[in-house]
Amino acid sequence: VPISQFKSHLNALEAEMKDVFASREGFLYDLLRYHMGWTSQQGEALDSAPRLHLQSMLTLVCCQAISGDFSTALPAAAGIEFIHNYTLVHGDVQSNRAMAEDRPSIWWVWGPAQAINVGDGLHALGRNTMMRLAQRGIPSERVLPAVTSLDKACLALCEGQYMDLEFQDQLMVTSADYHNMIGRKTGALAGCATELGAIAAGAGNEVCAAFQKMGHGLGMAWQISLDIADLWGSRADGMTSSNMLNKKKSLPLIYALETSSLADKRALGNIYMKRVLQPEDIAQVIGILDQAGARPFAESRARELADEALSDS
Repeated sequence: VPISQFKSHLNALEAEMKDVFASREGFLYDLLRYHMGWTSQQGEALDSAPRLHLQSMLTLVCCQAISGDFSTALPAAAGIEFIHNYTLVHGDVQSNRAMAEDRPSIWWVWGPAQAINVGDGLHALGRNTMMRLAQRGIPSERVLPAVTSLDKACLALCEGQYMDLEFQDQLMVTSADYHNMIGRKTGALAGCATELGAIAAGAGNEVCAAFQKMGHGLGMAWQISLDIADLWGSRADGMTSSNMLNKKKSLPLIYALETSSLADKRALGNIYMKRVLQPEDIAQVIGILDQAGARPFAESRARELADEALSDS
C-alpha cells in the first residue's frame, strides 16, 4: 500500500471506532474516549491527528492486498485496536506507568481500579465490534471464525503477559523462553490482525493461515524493535523506562547474560538481584549491553524474523 494511502486508512479506522462510541454515553465511555486520545481529562473534544495503529493497519492492508478494498475489514481493524488498547491500559497498571502517549495514564488520573474496569470495557468492546462485520456484507459463517480467532489471540496474549511478568523475578531467562513469550504476548494479536484481514477479504482457509503466520512473525519482530527502542531510545520527559526499572527481560539483556564476560555477568546479576533498580543501575546495564554488542544482535534478529515472515507468505 503506498504511503500516501495510509492517511485514508487511518481516517477511515478512526471514523469506524468513533462510530462505535456514537450511542454510548456515561463516565466509563468518557474514560475510554480519553484513553483513545479523543478528549481531554475534562471531556473536551480534541482535534488531533489519528495515531498510527500498526496492528489494526495490518488488518486493513492485508484485506486490500487480497480483495483490493480495505473497507470490509474496518470492523475487524477497530476490534483489534480496542483489544490492543485494553492491553495498554492494563499494562500501565502492571508497570506503574504514569504516562501513556505523552498524557497521564488512566490509572494515574482515576486510579488502578477504574483502569482495570476501562481495560475490561475495551476488551468487551473489541469483541462486540467484530459483530459489525455483518454490516459490511461478511457472511455469518465467516464472522464466527473471525471472533474465534480474536478470542484465541486474547488468551495467548494473556499467557504471554503472565510469562513476561513471571520473568521479572527470574535472572536467567533463555532466548527460547523469550521468543515463546513474545510469540504469545505480541505475535498472537499481530497474527490475528493479518488473519482477520484475509477473512474479511473472503480468502480461503489456507490463505488465512498463511497470513496469520506472517503476522505472527512480524509481531515478534516488532516486539524486539520495541525492546530496542525502550532500552536505547531517547525519552522527551527524561524518565527512565518503567520496563527496565521493573526488570523486564528483553532480548538484548538475555544475549548479554549469555555471551558477556564472567565479570559483566556478575555485574548484571548483582544489579538484577536488587529489590529496586535505580536510574544509575540502568545506565550500567546499558553500558554492559553495548560492550556485548547486544543492540546489533537484537536488530539483526528483528530483521531476520521480519524477512522470514514476509518470505513465507
